[in-house]
Parts: sequence; C-alpha cells; structure tokens
Amino acid sequence: MVNTLPPTTTAERAAPATTRPAGPVVDGRARTRRRQVVVAYLFLAPTLLFFAVFLILPLGFALLLSTSRWAGFDLGDIQPVGAVNFRSLFADGSTFLAPILTNTLMFALGTVVLALAGSVVVATCIDNLRFQGLWRTLYFLPIVTTVVAVGNVWKYMYEPGGLVNGALNALGFGSVAFLQDPGTALPAVVVVQAWASVGSAILVLTAGLKSIPESYYEAAALDGAGPVTVFWKITLPLLRPALLLVCITQLISGLQSFALIIVMTKGGPGGATDVAALEMYRQAFSYGRWGPASAAAFVLFVVVLVVTLVQLWIFRRKGEDA
Repeated sequence: MVNTLPPTTTAERAAPATTRPAGPVVDGRARTRRRQVVVAYLFLAPTLLFFAVFLILPLGFALLLSTSRWAGFDLGDIQPVGAVNFRSLFADGSTFLAPILTNTLMFALGTVVLALAGSVVVATCIDNLRFQGLWRTLYFLPIVTTVVAVGNVWKYMYEPGGLVNGALNALGFGSVAFLQDPGTALPAVVVVQAWASVGSAILVLTAGLKSIPESYYEAAALDGAGPVTVFWKITLPLLRPALLLVCITQLISGLQSFALIIVMTKGGPGGATDVAALEMYRQAFSYGRWGPASAAAFVLFVVVLVVTLVQLWIFRRKGEDA
C-alpha cells in the first residue's frame, strides 16, 4: 500500500506533544481554595465581630459626636454642627492647648524619661544578680496594684507630715507642699506614674538583655573594654528594639492617663495637673458636652499617632546609622 501521508519534518518530530488541559483538576483546586477561604473567615468571624462592635462602631459614633452637639441622653437630640467643636478647642481663650495639652505632653514625656532611665538601670543590675525572678516580681507588684491604692498611698506620703517630707526634714530640708503647689504638683505625679510603670518596662528590658549573645561580651572582654564601654557600645545598641517598645507603650500610657491624676490632685491646683483625658471625662460626664469631648479625643489620637511615628522614625534612623 502506498503511504499518502505527508512526510514529517525534523522540527515537527522534535516538537513536544500538546497535552489537553486538565479542566476538572483545575476547577477542583479552585473549589478547594474557596472552601478554605470560607472556613478561614468563619473562624475569624467572632474576632471580626468583636472588633466591629467594640472598635469600629464606637469609633464611627465618636466621629459623629465630634461634629455634633449632644447632651448624652436621647440619640434623637444629636444636632450636627460641623467643625464647631474642633474650632472651639483652638479658639482664643480656650484652655485645651495650654495648659491641658501642654500638661499632657509634659506628663507623658516625664514619665517616659524617668521610667526608661530607671528601668534600664534596674534591669541591668537584676541581670547580674541571683534570684532574678524574685527581683522582677517585686518590681512588678505596682503593676498589679490598683491605681486608686497607689495614688492614695503616695498622696499621704506627699503630705506635710508624710514619709517624703519626713525624709527631707531628717536631711535638714524644709517641708514641701508637693500636691498643693502648682510648681511641684505635676512633677510629683510624674514620679508616681513612672514608679508604678517601671515594673513592666523591667520585664521587657530583662527579656531584651537575655537575647543578647554572650559572644559580644566575651569579645569585648578580650579587647579590654570596661563596663561603661560595654554598656554604651554593646548593651544599649542591642537593646534598641526593647527600648522602642518601652518608649512607645510608656508614652501612649502617659498621654492617655488620668486615673492617677484624678485620685491624687483632681487636676489641681489651679489646673496645674489638668490633662487631656481628664478634661474629656469632665466634658462628657460632668458637663454633658459629648461633642467637645469627642473632638478632644480625636485631637489626642492624632497627637499619639504623630508622636509614635516620630519615635519609630528616630529609632529606625539610629539603627541605620549604627
């Protein structure tokens, strides 16, 4: 029989055979992927619902109140006023910028400086002692103590006949009206806030110290570096992530704090310790002015966000320089 098929070329013989697309296999994988996504969202649904109810909805309601006038009773009484509440915060004669916001920043920065310096020193000392768990527990006790108890104890210690003035008198100094003098009231409360929050900072910093490899210290010892040089050149640079965490958490806590102040000074004397969170509480619950209180809350949120971003930028830049 004569072969009538055209002869195949060399290129045709070398070309791979085409395969048929596995349509059912691809569709099955897509369906499996969709089922996995649906199951994942079902597991995430309780968390997403929690954030929606306790974060998204309150945030949206606060934004609505910041542009409205409301006394805090009937939702039907909400009256839109635009940006009036925000303009009132920065109007002439307003006390929000000074002294309230100024006191808030001073209170937060003072707390960060004292708590950070104290926690670095104490954490470094604890890292070289025995029974480290016991020491960390003792310094952590103020964290688990209620703010009301801490504030009242320190309030009595600051009294003219209290422990602090007793120590000053024993050293030959006169008594100081710490909480009654506008010049000393805010620093006195800052000291208490720093003392009460130093325990959590110590836990973070001791964990950071444990993560530093011993090889760095061994190399420094071989080079003859002293303790001060080792601390400044090795310990502090390698503690940067822990220091950043402590700075951010302490600063946010200081900017939002008002419980300690309301226990010790109630914002006095003469507004010397009046802070933003305390003013928001008064405007909302004492005066029934939920609009200005919500506007102040958003301004404080912007301040916290900006300060946090600045800290992140500074620490990141220092890390690149190092």
